[in-house]
Amino acid sequence: MKIHEFGKTNGTALLLIHPSLVMWDYFEYVIPLLQDRYHLIIPALCGYDKETEGDFTSIEEISAELADWLIAHGLSDLSCVYGCSMGGSAVIKLLMDRRIAIRTAVIDGGITPYQLPWILTRFIALRDFLMVYLGKLGGLRLLEKLFTSDEYSDEDLTYLADVLKFISAKTIWRTFDSCNNYTMPKDIMTDCPHIEYWYAKTEEKDRKWDIDYVRKQFPAAEFRVFQETGHGGLAVLKPEKFAAEIERAMGKRPEAEA
Repeated sequence: MKIHEFGKTNGTALLLIHPSLVMWDYFEYVIPLLQDRYHLIIPALCGYDKETEGDFTSIEEISAELADWLIAHGLSDLSCVYGCSMGGSAVIKLLMDRRIAIRTAVIDGGITPYQLPWILTRFIALRDFLMVYLGKLGGLRLLEKLFTSDEYSDEDLTYLADVLKFISAKTIWRTFDSCNNYTMPKDIMTDCPHIEYWYAKTEEKDRKWDIDYVRKQFPAAEFRVFQETGHGGLAVLKPEKFAAEIERAMGKRPEAEA
């Protein structure tokens, strides 16, 4: 896993973990807004990096690898960890492993483990895999039919098609399988004093299980609902809002309207 760093001389460290079906450049509009004040740590997750070979492994493995890297580089105390969708799953796992100190955790549309019988999770993973794999085989035209929401521009779909060209079927399957079924301890404990779960108003129904899970397992967590973006759209479509919300969550800015 390759780690990209920006603003390394700054003392306040932020770990930003991208969602699935995109690369680390998901944060390209956010980096210029934050790198002058913070040390940004942005991993290019295995299977989603054109510059390195290999497939996606699992939420457990990437979380362990991230913790190993942070500890080895003297960064075991982070001011903030943010993760979107698949990246949100990694944030939850980092919280559970408790190998690094996290002052603020932001889980943006993060996927939580399904509380369902094993056989049902297989069918759900297969459904999600087939939808994305068909997009990989069919290219841009099929993606336009599969993803009809207004939140996807032509440029977004072209980018997604380019990513799908190089990621493997194994990466796609492991992503959905792992995000839906990563292991959690029986007794949920975390030392993180501030946890937020973000989601878009348009995805409220899709995220219901995840919201309920976070509300149950992290009763002190705060919830932020965003009106003008879809799933994972804040960093790409409204980077200034994203930066302001991260700083607010860290206590660097006053409360703002979601």
